[in-house]
Amino acid sequence: MSGSNERRSRPVQGAPCWVNLMVVDRAVVQAFYSAVLGWKFRSSSLDEEFVVATVGGDPVAGIGTRRPELAPASEWTPYFAVRDADATAARIRERGATVAVGPMALGDGRVGLAADRDGATFGFWDGYTLAWSPGEGQAPVRLDLQTRDVFDAAVFYGEVLDWAAEDFEVIYRNDHVLVKLRDRVVLSLRGGGVQTSPLAHLRPRWLVNFAVDDVEIAVSAAMAAGGSKPQPSSAVRAPAGFSRTLQDPGGALFTLTHREP
Repeated sequence: MSGSNERRSRPVQGAPCWVNLMVVDRAVVQAFYSAVLGWKFRSSSLDEEFVVATVGGDPVAGIGTRRPELAPASEWTPYFAVRDADATAARIRERGATVAVGPMALGDGRVGLAADRDGATFGFWDGYTLAWSPGEGQAPVRLDLQTRDVFDAAVFYGEVLDWAAEDFEVIYRNDHVLVKLRDRVVLSLRGGGVQTSPLAHLRPRWLVNFAVDDVEIAVSAAMAAGGSKPQPSSAVRAPAGFSRTLQDPGGALFTLTHREP
């Protein structure tokens, strides 16, 4: 989902294939993530207002510019690989969720933006992508869904993304669901999302986990660079392990997770 000359592979159907952040002031947000996570940025041929964050030359995430009046507010959004964008959009609508944008042509692929039945925003992409997968290289460690009903959400995403047809293993625990692809956890679905909350960070949403060597040093860097802690911070469901959920200067939530050796 960067430039056509950068795409390298056709990802597994239903697998997370990218994360994007659309912001009003891209310069401020880029400076923030550079200070906290050491990101550098390169241009993308898809749009002059879109850049690809990298570490050591490897792709991490995308950041683009949006007009202030356009919804949704700034939030990290995961994209899932699909083989047929139109069929995916139909399955989303059939299951009572919303397709907000598309499917439409973008570069040499097709993209759509949707919200699940509880309002969590996600995208889907039909086309080639960069070599990127949670837990590999410089990609985020994992994607976590904060939702109202984890088991209902697992059924919804499993049907929409056709997990049963691929190499996914869905593991049901007492209070959460783990999704593994080829023996690696790529997604975690957890409860705690409150649909009716007036506070955006308490509503159902996807959270992106970025690995750092020292969480507390990274938190201090985030505070110094203009980040904040969502209030009440205890209400944001952090994934298992040593991690902290923060808010960038544009208001987007993200999670810092201790990097495993």
